[in-house]
Amino acid sequence: MDVVNNKSFKKFLIVWIGQMISSIGVGLTAFSLGVYAFEKTHTATSAALITLFSFLPSILLRPVGGVLADRYDRRVMMILGDLGSALGLVFILFVMLTGDVQLWQIYIGVTISSIFAALQSPAYKASATDLLTEEQFSKGSGLVQLAESAKFLFSPIIAGFLLSITKIENILIIDISTFAVAILAVLFVKKNLQTVSKESENQNFLTDLKEGWNAISSSKGILLLVTIISIVTFYLGFLQTLIGPMILSFSDARTLGTFQSVSAVGMIISSLVIGIFSVSKKYSRMLVLGMVFAGLSFSLLGLTTNLYFIIGAGFLFLSALPFINTSADVLVRQNISNEKQGRVWGIIGILSQLGFVVAYSVAGFLADHVFNPLLNEGGLLAPTIGEIIGTGPGRGIGLLFIIAGVLVMILAGITSRIKSIKNLENSWLTQSE
Repeated sequence: MDVVNNKSFKKFLIVWIGQMISSIGVGLTAFSLGVYAFEKTHTATSAALITLFSFLPSILLRPVGGVLADRYDRRVMMILGDLGSALGLVFILFVMLTGDVQLWQIYIGVTISSIFAALQSPAYKASATDLLTEEQFSKGSGLVQLAESAKFLFSPIIAGFLLSITKIENILIIDISTFAVAILAVLFVKKNLQTVSKESENQNFLTDLKEGWNAISSSKGILLLVTIISIVTFYLGFLQTLIGPMILSFSDARTLGTFQSVSAVGMIISSLVIGIFSVSKKYSRMLVLGMVFAGLSFSLLGLTTNLYFIIGAGFLFLSALPFINTSADVLVRQNISNEKQGRVWGIIGILSQLGFVVAYSVAGFLADHVFNPLLNEGGLLAPTIGEIIGTGPGRGIGLLFIIAGVLVMILAGITSRIKSIKNLENSWLTQSE
């Protein structure tokens, strides 16, 4: 494979700025369409289906996008992904402007966008290796996480304001415009992204996919690392699904919004710290410490109904996540050859996100039928644990958070003892010497 040797952090920043603007636009549409669906039907199911159709296709098809990112020009794949994602929004905008839109039409539109996001994401992830030196990997990872978290901090606030002064059609136009910005940024970088050789183009598609899996499975350290991250996302899925019902059980939606915004600030601050300053090369140690800190903060979320305490714990929890993600990102990036990184990130994408899918499937059942009954008045644990963390609505979810946090800390302890993960760091250090 022909690799362009002209590494440039400035060119990475150009691509990153375009993707961050696009990420904010995606967040605007996700928030606005969810509100639109709920107001149209007054059911949570309709809004949840929008989330499902905008999430699941991109995850399931990400390995395919990874293979294509290694076969073809990653710059072209990013452009096609952004164009296709914008096409899905154009479809929704068209049906809104021409008549009374039905929810199934919105589902089709967001599904189209999600399918093409599967092409863009692995190419974008792999392109960082093309443009950054190994010493810049951690900074790049921190900035990528900052762009991703922007849609959680800025987009809901902006979308809420825009919905109060304009129609949803105008918000869709804004999002479509942000994709245009992302495409222009990639075009500006031109040939500084990976190109593909004829030999790779002629390989069988399934062979390419198998090579990506072999690159992961042949390294015990990487396979275990991906497994650990999948478990972490499983617990994170509980938080995403149940923090709303827990807070709303004793407070209101405004407080929930405050919690989300303040917590997202913690993630942004940590991402900025990683992106601006040089982080220690002891990434395996940073991974373990980040997991311990995240697990402790997770447990603190369920300890009390004091809102200030909960908001503070949420801030600390999301502050820890960028250190976990950056450590895993750099350890994988340093130990996988560049020509296979598209496939590898595509496969890792689906494996790591499976934790979310499982958590989304079981969280509601566990909360409503297992944990909440234990801490309702007269519940089995009300006289014991209930004396410490309280009883009543939502306290069972609090107990679930405490247990999940402890399990994350135990997982951190296990991770610290895994030599194959430490060797990922040592092998890179030996190569760099």
